[in-house]
Amino acid sequence: MSLSPVEGVALAEIESGTDPVGPAAKGVVGRSPGQLAWLRLRRDRTAVVSGVLLIFFLLLGLSAPLIEMAYGIGPREQFQNMLDGFGMPLGYAGGVSGEHWFGLEPNLGRDIFIRLIYGLRTSLFIAFAAALITATIGIVLGALAGYLGGWLDAVINWITDLTLAMPFLIIALALTPTITLRFYGERGQVSSAFGVGVLIAVFAIFGWTSTARLVRGQVIALREREFVEAARASGAGLGHMLFRQLLPNIWAPILVSFSLAVPQFITSEAALSFIGVGLSDETPSFGRMIYDSLDFLQTDPAYVFFPGIMIFALVFAFNLFGDALRDALDPKSSR
Repeated sequence: MSLSPVEGVALAEIESGTDPVGPAAKGVVGRSPGQLAWLRLRRDRTAVVSGVLLIFFLLLGLSAPLIEMAYGIGPREQFQNMLDGFGMPLGYAGGVSGEHWFGLEPNLGRDIFIRLIYGLRTSLFIAFAAALITATIGIVLGALAGYLGGWLDAVINWITDLTLAMPFLIIALALTPTITLRFYGERGQVSSAFGVGVLIAVFAIFGWTSTARLVRGQVIALREREFVEAARASGAGLGHMLFRQLLPNIWAPILVSFSLAVPQFITSEAALSFIGVGLSDETPSFGRMIYDSLDFLQTDPAYVFFPGIMIFALVFAFNLFGDALRDALDPKSSR
């Protein structure tokens, strides 16, 4: 009798005698693959440190309105009285003080710290929303193509190849302003919600292909297994086959793909905002802040330092955690 991959992973751990937690747990058997992955993840110091850092960033982003209330300064407030005649912040390191922890923006005098908090919230929302949408599209199309095959598989593969052949940056440069002009015109003030929605839509159009190919390959490898044949012989429908038999056995690579897609969308959002086709200046964004700070690299280096180090730490933590998660979900991993 053939076992499903989920059952096979747990059985392989038991038969191999490997112990993910130490000698004290050698008598414990029957752990699920999820429990085994969690035990490996807890032992990985890199995963623990990066996971704590990601939780910290998520809490900062979610509590942005509360931080604004406690801080007493909003992201759009301007302090022109704290700028000199050349528009530069008064004081040391770009106006860093007890009132303005990270200083002020030159020319406009907005508080950098509170704009970083809201920029973090914006980046995380766009990245997670885009990752969820692209994962959903990729899972559905990949599962259908892998399980049904035939002409549907050929059509989905053709669409995937066509999407991969399109240069993302060039299409984004042309598509984003075009959509904005279509709805707001040349002089209309673009709302923050609209700009965020356009970016998520652009990422969703191009970001689903890797997940679709991953799921298609995994489903093709599983669709002829005996447990799938048994479910099909018992009269199971398409939905049952996909969501009860196949997808539960490939959740590990999907989860890893999702964790690595989030930092990719964070950097993509920052890059588009940096070149001026992403979010407007009214919406706090890491990329927009770094772009605005380029003219002040010599006179106010703190202006570029704080958003730069924030996006670096965020993306670095996501990448480290994604790699650790991949190692934890791999039953053949030696870590």
